[in-house]
Amino acid sequence: MSLIDRSVRDLLAAFSSPDPTPGGGSAAALASAVGASLLAMVTGLPKTRTGTDADRAALASAASALAGVRQELSEAIDADTAAYDQVVGAYKRPKGSTEEQASRKAAIERALRAATDVPLGVMRLSAAALEQAKTVAAHGQRAAASDVGVAVALLRAGVRGARLNIEINVGGVSDAAYVDTVTKETVRVSDAAARAADETDAALRET
Repeated sequence: MSLIDRSVRDLLAAFSSPDPTPGGGSAAALASAVGASLLAMVTGLPKTRTGTDADRAALASAASALAGVRQELSEAIDADTAAYDQVVGAYKRPKGSTEEQASRKAAIERALRAATDVPLGVMRLSAAALEQAKTVAAHGQRAAASDVGVAVALLRAGVRGARLNIEINVGGVSDAAYVDTVTKETVRVSDAAARAADETDAALRET
């Protein structure tokens, strides 16, 4: 059964088991998925900040964007586990002959790239959700400010957790151009996410 289809109890048991997966990458995706879900909840509340059509239109737009982000983050929970399982499998490949060693090295490289690309996607999706959080904070119901604040905290954790996984996985990739591209993109997305989170927090303090 996929992680996303398990009960909360079973999912927590899976995270606490001694198996290497699910691990931090899936946890980061889960944190951001919950954050995006909370934002989506606030967009659908019957009351808005000022009760105007402008509020409702802004929240409807945010809801549409968050629906796709939430779905992709949900899928990333299992995708990260699958990617890391590939890494584990690649390292277990035989290495007795020169040919086996070359094949194993190539498999490890492919697996590490996949294990890097998934959390990078989580970072991008989390940043996208945080951009929508600014709209939700500005137009959402005042009484739901704490829900938006929790969402931002979870999305911050998702960004940070995904970045940690990128940094450890990309360190094993030998393609210098790929590593450089990923490193720069990681910094860019992390900075954008932090700005959006800070702006949302500032808007919440004005409620």
